[in-house]
Amino acid sequence: MGKAGRNSGRQESGLGQTLSSLAVALGCVLFLGGFVWGAIAYQPYTVPTDSMAPTVQSGDRVLAERIDGGDVRRGDVVVFEDPSWGDLPMVKRVVGTGGDKVVCCDRQGRVVINGEPVEEPYVARDGPASSTGFERTVPDEGLFLLGDHREDSQDSRVHLKEGHWAVPRSAVNARVDATAWPMSNLGMVSRPESFASFSGGVSDLGPLRPLLAAIVTGTVLIMAGAAYGPIALRRGRTARGSRG
Repeated sequence: MGKAGRNSGRQESGLGQTLSSLAVALGCVLFLGGFVWGAIAYQPYTVPTDSMAPTVQSGDRVLAERIDGGDVRRGDVVVFEDPSWGDLPMVKRVVGTGGDKVVCCDRQGRVVINGEPVEEPYVARDGPASSTGFERTVPDEGLFLLGDHREDSQDSRVHLKEGHWAVPRSAVNARVDATAWPMSNLGMVSRPESFASFSGGVSDLGPLRPLLAAIVTGTVLIMAGAAYGPIALRRGRTARGSRG
């Protein structure tokens, strides 16, 4: 190989190493940034009971976006703490918000909000939406909460006689976006379209998808950049062998 060829080879090798280093650096930024972003935006939580089945099961590990109570919308699955309900964080679905008149059940066995029946495909039931009838107007800054497993849920219905059935918005600290474990239940917790027509609509999904995309992209860049060294070394040895 002539001098010009050797210089060209060195230039290509130098450019490859530069691009490799940039790929690893960018990958580290995306990978670590994704994890930091996730730690700030989300909190993991283990669901203690089957009251929210089939949406989430007892023992499921979920990712809940940290939110302010003012961000809660109808249909959200929220994590909250209310001393009048117990000493531990609980997971329930928001069915009614401040000012809503919540009634159960109509002739088709559905929950009715402000005179409008709501279809609830997420509910585990063969009969009406609730075996316990109720009619309440949710106070301002309050929430009416139900479990998806209506026959196995300690929710607003249980506290009707006690007067603690409306949970304050301020008690909510997170909204469930996805089930992370076990793998058999892995998936996003969608926003029910049944509540989209009400004032305020439904909440947007949190930043989980772009967060995961950043982590995956970062991993690919790190692996690709790190792989350049061994590949370039093998090519160099092959080239020297062919010249010999």
